[in-house]
Amino acid sequence: MKLLFLTIARIKDISERGIYTDLIRKFRDEGHEVCVACPSERRYNQQTSCINNEGVKVLNIWTLNVQKTTLIEKGVCTLVLDLQFQSGVKKYFHDIKFDLVLYSTPPVTFSQTIEFIKNRDGALSYLLLKDIFPQNAVDMGMISKINPIYQYFRNKEKKLYATSDFIGCLSPANVDYLLKHNPEINPAIVEVNPNTIHPIVEGLSSEEKVEVRNKYSIPSDSIVFMYGGNIGKPQGIDFIMQVLSANIGIEKVFIIVVGSGTEIVRLCNWHKKMMPKNILVMEALPKDEYDELAMACDIGLIFLDRRFTIPNVPSRLLSYLENKMPVLAATDVNTDIGKIISDAGCGFWIESGDLDGFNRELQKYINHPNIITRMGEKGYNLLKENYTIDISYERIVSKLS
Repeated sequence: MKLLFLTIARIKDISERGIYTDLIRKFRDEGHEVCVACPSERRYNQQTSCINNEGVKVLNIWTLNVQKTTLIEKGVCTLVLDLQFQSGVKKYFHDIKFDLVLYSTPPVTFSQTIEFIKNRDGALSYLLLKDIFPQNAVDMGMISKINPIYQYFRNKEKKLYATSDFIGCLSPANVDYLLKHNPEINPAIVEVNPNTIHPIVEGLSSEEKVEVRNKYSIPSDSIVFMYGGNIGKPQGIDFIMQVLSANIGIEKVFIIVVGSGTEIVRLCNWHKKMMPKNILVMEALPKDEYDELAMACDIGLIFLDRRFTIPNVPSRLLSYLENKMPVLAATDVNTDIGKIISDAGCGFWIESGDLDGFNRELQKYINHPNIITRMGEKGYNLLKENYTIDISYERIVSKLS
């Protein structure tokens, strides 16, 4: 089978670990011919090029900055992205007849490129719905539903759904939301196809964990709570800062926040001002260093803004489960991530904004440290049963039979 994968994620190295690269390698390793089209944002000063990366053809298309940039540039980039991708695919993959075109949101503006491949090659199309836009922007107060920008992107969103032969959603709540707000979609084409990874087989030894903790000046007797990933408005930055401030100097509590995004500078400035001994804030680490740090931590933190009406399931959950870390999640009431971890017995959930509730759940881990290992094992079992890359792969390829 010949597969074309469209994404706005930067694919630098196919061997790197991640929800997209793991899936790409799975298709490659199963004997399929895989081509990837992704942006080469102007910040990297690289022109459009196509390279062979570990047996995968990767087309890096020059674009404006689409991530971690101003709203204006991101908006303009999103408007022209479809035409740029279509042009790149026509030029560099003109001699390949694709059987499947696979793509993820964001963005919602790939419909012309997808239709081109479907009409040219008779390809099947499969959407991995990772983000529901523009409703997420409405939830964050960035635009209103009476704004023409909203109407434009809502039409683009509906066009993308109409172009898709199948749609894979992150969770059952995602499926319900999608069908409720888009009744024109045939329920038969929608399924749960969550974020998945190829798990690490072995973690760190006790001695290696001590070495990693010493590297970051983490007290050996602390229970370490870690948040890793994007740090922006969707995470509810004000509540994160409330949590950090309320836990300054709390005995046996050590909190690490590491990531990138529009609000990381604000957190770093807070950390420099307050200089808390039991809280560490860092900008994003290289993937291997991040994984090493995660292996040395105890509890994984998830934050989402309480205003969300769309059911998000952050991919960072997988890193926590993989490292046998119980989860403490503070989110909106619409996502089912709280139900997922509670039903599996691998974490606690509270509504974002409930500081007393958050600290109460946090103290459960401090007062009863014996539950950490047991809950971590349950989380790892949840990962193996529901979030391994084989699951996504099988659900996608089954549509071609």
